[in-house]
Amino acid sequence: MSENVHWSDVIAEDVLKRGNKHVVATGITPSGSIHIGNMREVAVANAVCRALRDHGADARLIYIADTYDPLRKLYPFLPEGYVEHIGKPLSEIPDPDGCCPSYAEHFLRPFLNSLERLGIKIEVYRADDLYKSGMYTDTIKTALENRDKIAKILSEVAGTSISSSWSPFNPLCEQCGRIKDVIVKGHVGNSVDYECICGHRGVADVSKGGGKLTWRVDWPARWKILDITVEPFGKDHAVAGGSYDTGVRISKDIYGHEPPYPIPFEHIFLKGRGKMSSSTGTLVSIQEMLDILPPEVLMHLFLRINPEKHIEFDPGLPLLNLIDEYDRIHGWQISFRHMVTIVQTAQDFDQILEVLRRSGYGVSDLDAIRQSSVNAKNWLSKFAPPSVKFKVQETLPVGVRKLSQKQKFALGILADEIGSKKTAEELHNEIYEIAEKAGIDSSDVFKAIYVAILGKSSGPRAGWFLLSLDGNFIKERLRDASKS
Repeated sequence: MSENVHWSDVIAEDVLKRGNKHVVATGITPSGSIHIGNMREVAVANAVCRALRDHGADARLIYIADTYDPLRKLYPFLPEGYVEHIGKPLSEIPDPDGCCPSYAEHFLRPFLNSLERLGIKIEVYRADDLYKSGMYTDTIKTALENRDKIAKILSEVAGTSISSSWSPFNPLCEQCGRIKDVIVKGHVGNSVDYECICGHRGVADVSKGGGKLTWRVDWPARWKILDITVEPFGKDHAVAGGSYDTGVRISKDIYGHEPPYPIPFEHIFLKGRGKMSSSTGTLVSIQEMLDILPPEVLMHLFLRINPEKHIEFDPGLPLLNLIDEYDRIHGWQISFRHMVTIVQTAQDFDQILEVLRRSGYGVSDLDAIRQSSVNAKNWLSKFAPPSVKFKVQETLPVGVRKLSQKQKFALGILADEIGSKKTAEELHNEIYEIAEKAGIDSSDVFKAIYVAILGKSSGPRAGWFLLSLDGNFIKERLRDASKS
């Protein structure tokens, strides 16, 4: 693939061989906080949909929230009382915080708000609405009538052993409200007779949300109902005998529908903790990232790497590199790394502007500067490693007493240079020349600077750091240190 051709264009060109009208789908179960690992799926779908439109296709982007999936276990973030809701559809469980109509909406709404902030325009479907409105009725009845054929497909393709009591449809028990561990006893038309593990016997109406299809049947049924033609999904679904393989057979043999063009993608791994997961709490939420990154930088994270390759996400120092990379590409002059330094030295926004002026930056775009400073503060409080954090010491640190005479001599020379008009880069390079004059290694001069100001042996890039501080303060501090 040419370096100038984006992976989404390559996929779009292949998809267009199937025709010019497409529905690109994506979907996630809102069982917990929807994290940036989930967002990769939506970002991939959005990129492919835009590429299809750029190539002249009639393309729609849709999102299906699997709100009718059952709560599978008591997740670490839930109170003990939620044990009684295990097995119930997410849309029918109360919000843990009482702020939304349901458990599903509690986690779905922030995600949809994030999509708006990211500029992703998408048609949203909720699975419970699809089932309750009757959109699944025909596909459920078809699945029930073809129970044995579907069981054979699952056995042949997935190697699954199917029990005699298995059904492609899971009724919703009207007594306990659970949608699992409910056994189908028979069906006629829209009515399904069932017996629940709670002991209740009843009749479910498939046209009114009286249950849902099992996942491996629900997915191809959804392709049929919404006429989905393109869909990205995690590579775990793409393994031989996985849910995509069984979905292809069910879609063709049971529903007579051509399965969508598959786009398997690798997952995002949180550095040192493994694959992101809402259920285990191994995640960085989209909201957290949007408190640190401009939306366009977060999209850059997803789109710069082919979906076939995994992303190792480290919200610490590597995130600074990602932001700086984006800023260089798009010409934003004030590096995020420098802003991280400034917000630790400036007392308020006026001081931030003053530091930027001293460093030679333009300050006309106040909104962008203010947002960047807020992002930098959020990153420092949530993800910054200790090595990046610092505090300017109010008095001369005791550590200066251990500096060598040559180090103190170098600090004295630097004190004289601070007052002259120099850019941050010029001042930084001047430190190397001072080291030669003092007859010591430059690393010893940098260490002396940090010890004198921060009380520790390392810190941010010296030239930019020094110009972020008041000139008179620095001059006096370096002179005091040189005489200590």
